[in-house]
Amino acid sequence: MSRPPGALPPQLSPAAAAEALGRAARFLERALALCRAQAVELYTRGLWDRLVAPPPAAVLRALRAAGPLAPRRSLAEAAGAAAWDDDTFSNVFCENSKKLIDVHLFALAAQYYSVSNLGVSTPLEELLEALRGDNQGTTGIKTDEFMNNKKSHEVQVMSELVDNIAKYCGIKQVIDIGSGKGYLSSFLSMQYNLKVYGIDSSDTTTNGAHERNRKLKKHWRAYQSRARANVESQRSEKANDRPVQSEINCKAITEKLLNKTSSLQHQDQVTTQDLAPSCGFTGIGTSESSKQTEVDLASQTQSDESKLSEEVLAILNVLPADAVEVFSSSRSDCGELCEEEKEQRKMASLKAKASKSRESNLYFPLTSCITAETELSDIIRDLEDCMMVGLHTCGDLAANTLRIFTAKPEIKAVCSVGCCYHLLSEQFENQEDSPEEVWGFPMSQYLKDKGWCCGRNARMSACLALERVAVGQMLPTESLFYRAVLQVIIEEIYGVTKSDRHVGKTFSKSSSFIDYVRKSLKKLELDDSKLPDSCIMDYYEKYKHRMNELEAFNMLKVVLAPCIEVLILLDRLCYLKEQDNIAWSGLVKLFDPVKSPRCYAVIALKKQSCS
Repeated sequence: MSRPPGALPPQLSPAAAAEALGRAARFLERALALCRAQAVELYTRGLWDRLVAPPPAAVLRALRAAGPLAPRRSLAEAAGAAAWDDDTFSNVFCENSKKLIDVHLFALAAQYYSVSNLGVSTPLEELLEALRGDNQGTTGIKTDEFMNNKKSHEVQVMSELVDNIAKYCGIKQVIDIGSGKGYLSSFLSMQYNLKVYGIDSSDTTTNGAHERNRKLKKHWRAYQSRARANVESQRSEKANDRPVQSEINCKAITEKLLNKTSSLQHQDQVTTQDLAPSCGFTGIGTSESSKQTEVDLASQTQSDESKLSEEVLAILNVLPADAVEVFSSSRSDCGELCEEEKEQRKMASLKAKASKSRESNLYFPLTSCITAETELSDIIRDLEDCMMVGLHTCGDLAANTLRIFTAKPEIKAVCSVGCCYHLLSEQFENQEDSPEEVWGFPMSQYLKDKGWCCGRNARMSACLALERVAVGQMLPTESLFYRAVLQVIIEEIYGVTKSDRHVGKTFSKSSSFIDYVRKSLKKLELDDSKLPDSCIMDYYEKYKHRMNELEAFNMLKVVLAPCIEVLILLDRLCYLKEQDNIAWSGLVKLFDPVKSPRCYAVIALKKQSCS
């Protein structure tokens, strides 16, 4: 007998989570000036001289010795087995000038205040083992057959976890917030037979998800057909030695099945693939009544169809390959054979309809803008006990997912991987007193009481990928250099210090620095005719020897990136720890950070789901 799911892994206490958050916040307070600095303004604001004491070459040497450019070592190895604490890093920045003075210690401090070293995360395998007991995972299709490497990795790992959480909580409904192209939603429905509502604010994206899901299901059926063909081929070889017995078994099983399914055949004439929502809808309101009808029909027939489909598939799998041959209509000389042909065709049609009907009712892409006040029952008419998931939900959407989870009793669990931290709204960023507004950061009472503010540039830095830099995927220094020198030009020549317009990806479309400047000026709606080529090149020559300054500056920001991210993640975890209805919550590293830099999930289960 398999062991049932047991107790969930140990979790951080609310006090321990708040303590870790406080330690990370205190370090970042000293580094905020560097966090908030923007590389574009490096030359125009003289940021290096204001923020960093050592020269650029010395910074790069130190980072190669102890930072992301160094061979990867554990913190204990780097420390030489010394006993470190928060006081060890008090001399990273000058007390008076606030400048960075010890780069080596700075790099080690950034590692010290990372998620892994703070001991605030739960290993994925430990959580999975607790959720599933001795039950084996499902073996299914390989997602890399129809997704890129990054998306395949993310969907494969997260869907397995979501399925195990759903089973642990005894639920079958999943709500995918910010579902986008629907890769996760489609896979959860096809691989794990979960009923998934994918909600995205973009109607174009939702309609695209419908079409993509149709193609994925086509691929899925082809994949299953190939797998079944291999099995049937092997069984066919064995069956050739005992054709008479196979024929007898076939007839007996067929008669038994047809007796069981005579009533369902009538339902099949009514229940068609139209059970799925129309791909052409443009909003929730126009599809409410039809969707409710679909759900009612599905609930009436789903269990019977599922059971029937499994029986039909079981029959097809044990028959020899030629036992389900589609006979030609010209073969009418034998009445017995014609009846047999009819029954075989009915079985094949019934299997296809049941399978297709069941599949088409498992994933529903919907269009709606989700906020903290969203009533899910207004969007999903058959809302039941469910869990919420989000794979790289942008900005405030990740925070709102957690708020909805804590507020709605139907939602028993949540698994949220956020991204796009620069899009978060911050309560204390603009110093405007709007107590009634719901903000993306901070969420925890701990940081709210301190009036903590990161600032957009710091949140943008949190999106940098330290692990990718560590394996040699260097930052685009030349494009950053072009943009920083352009900033000097537009301020000195045009007197523009702020603009609502953006240069965008002009660098990749430019053949030279001159070409880059002229294209950028046009995008910024500035007259480039007053600027001769020689003047543009003069600026280039003036700053090219300072390119290593830009490289070193950006490397410092990359080193700080995980520290800013851990502040945001721990703020969300502490928010969950502050709620009374949460039984278990934690941070779990789901993905390989080189493949998917935003790799941490915030996971929580409510008390009633763990009882």
